[in-house]
Amino acid sequence: MMADVRKMLNDFTGGLEELAESNEKHVGAFMGLLEASYEPGALDLKTKELMSIAIGCYNRCEYCIVFHTYKALEAGATREEILESAMVAVAFGGGPSIAYSVTLLKESLNEFEKDFK
Repeated sequence: MMADVRKMLNDFTGGLEELAESNEKHVGAFMGLLEASYEPGALDLKTKELMSIAIGCYNRCEYCIVFHTYKALEAGATREEILESAMVAVAFGGGPSIAYSVTLLKESLNEFEKDFK
């Protein structure tokens, strides 16, 4: 079964916005941590997004894979860079990581690449 990754992306971002309405302090703190973590420094944003894809594949976090695939493409990452980062996760996570890489990650790439061409 193919996932509707566009819906997953919208559900996640919309869910954060909705949760912030009643939990502004907590969501704001989380978003502040994200903003600080993804701010370019010794590593650029694209590298950080590629790391996030690898971590998402390793942890089998479906929403992380979808969200960070979109953000990596937005940051200028190529399909090849994204897939190579996922293969690092496979080196640590084995079968489960490759399962997410050849399904959800591939579906995310196929859906979102056209947004950045």
